[in-house]
Amino acid sequence: MKDNPIPNGAELLTDKQASYFLAISPRKLWDMKASGSVKYVRCGRCIRYHIDDLRMWIEENKEGGEER
Repeated sequence: MKDNPIPNGAELLTDKQASYFLAISPRKLWDMKASGSVKYVRCGRCIRYHIDDLRMWIEENKEGGEER
């Protein structure tokens, strides 16, 4: 089992960290970014993903189960 690449308290994640957080491939994350389905922050040439935006994406894309 791999070690968690996300440092405690991190708010901006790299591609690798964000794809690990969402349990998807980096390529799938890139596709989601390109289609506009996930928000990102540009820091010069670097792309970062705010962990709260990723959590919001998860909440908005939940399916199944009963609403409570």
